[in-house]
Amino acid sequence: MNTHHIGWIGLGNAGHPMAACLAKKGYRLIVRDADPTRGIDFVDEYEKCRVATLDPDCFQECDVVITMLPNGKVVKDVLLGDHGVAPHLKPGSVVIDTSSSSPFDTRSLGEELSKLSVDLVDSPITQEKLHAIDTGGATLMVGSNSPTALEKVLPLLKDMSSHVFPMGSLGSGHTMKTLNNYVSVGSIIALCDALVTGKKLGLDPQTMIDVMNVGTGINFSTAYSMRNLKSYDTGYQLELLVKDVKIAKEVIEESGFKSELPGLALEYLQDALKMVDKGACHSECLRSWEQRAGVEIKKTERAKDDSGSGT
Repeated sequence: MNTHHIGWIGLGNAGHPMAACLAKKGYRLIVRDADPTRGIDFVDEYEKCRVATLDPDCFQECDVVITMLPNGKVVKDVLLGDHGVAPHLKPGSVVIDTSSSSPFDTRSLGEELSKLSVDLVDSPITQEKLHAIDTGGATLMVGSNSPTALEKVLPLLKDMSSHVFPMGSLGSGHTMKTLNNYVSVGSIIALCDALVTGKKLGLDPQTMIDVMNVGTGINFSTAYSMRNLKSYDTGYQLELLVKDVKIAKEVIEESGFKSELPGLALEYLQDALKMVDKGACHSECLRSWEQRAGVEIKKTERAKDDSGSGT
């Protein structure tokens, strides 16, 4: 498939390295981003690729268009809004949404695209360690109503990741993504609780994390994103985490299962969001816990290691 043109929309913190995985393997990408300089910088680095125009028909020669955008509502606007590209795609083409979207929005979007003879595949991402997506280490969770569309794009998905898990029908990839993130959020909140409690009782927070990383308390935050305290450089914004918790809460409620934790998690993280600058790293939520506990946790100062934390 790498001899064909692939459309790519969204070159942010996740979109750029994911698109680069394909460009490095010889795919001829037609790229677009809300910030035009990102597209220009991308094609400067990968000469076989080119920047899409702003015309709605800019992807009409593409068999596949991949979106990596902030949420499903933005995806829908880009595809079906006033200047949407979907009505200009070839019949039989496939849109792959790798964004972190609501599975309900995804299913609705799939129905609308099917009227245009365009298939939608949801394929959101996660990763085993911090910044794994930068080197092709993404994990993809895939949903599709069309076996033909899935078969068509599976080689492409494998070329941009280390792990691909078909999860079921359209929206199941985004369902898995939000539940994966929900589990991660639980560990973030428990870790923040533990760090401020330990600090109040005389424990050293960094030593606490070091203990957890060789004990049963190990999780993604202790091993990577908060391994070195207050580094705040994961590239994953707190506002995106809040958005993902909202989706998880909606999914859990829609399933009919009752749990108080989603609401509590959302309340805690929304409170934290009020305390940080726009675009702040999600790990800055710790500031809210410090304020509530009346303690200050000092930034860790130590050299880079090989943990994948980048600090």
